[in-house]
Amino acid sequence: MDRPNTTPHSPRVTPPSFPPHRGEGGEGAGRQCSSTHSAPWRWNKGGLAGLRGRLCGMALALLLASPAQAIDPLYQRQMERLTEIMGSLYFLEPLCETGTEDWRQQASELIELDEPDDDRRQRLAGAFNTGYTAFSRLHKHCTPSSREALTRLLDEAQKLARDIHTRFAE
Repeated sequence: MDRPNTTPHSPRVTPPSFPPHRGEGGEGAGRQCSSTHSAPWRWNKGGLAGLRGRLCGMALALLLASPAQAIDPLYQRQMERLTEIMGSLYFLEPLCETGTEDWRQQASELIELDEPDDDRRQRLAGAFNTGYTAFSRLHKHCTPSSREALTRLLDEAQKLARDIHTRFAE
């Protein structure tokens, strides 16, 4: 096996050049690549274009085999946060005996108006449940911190609803 000499005074080994793309003529079109290695490099049948075709075919097969995923609307994160807040309010308002709003019904109507696909619907419902669960674990009785959380959540929900409507309503 011949190895190139790596002393500073030896000539540099140059890598083989790529063959031209199909349809491109030029010097060296269709010929083997040259190298200073003992075994000359040869392009297999199809060359780089054949490899590119095989890679594209494999990528296409992977895409077709994977389930299609819908693209979320730009307001998805805000909607998830809004439904999470609604879940928290659904727990806190009866606990502190304030308000008569049915936040579960409001969240359900909001989700229906948005007409989400199944994945988004599950994420929105999950956000509602997360908000409910988070506050039900921490708050067993109405305390001053519960009332403060209720006030802040109502303010945030109002701002989010206004922002979503202003930026994304048709």
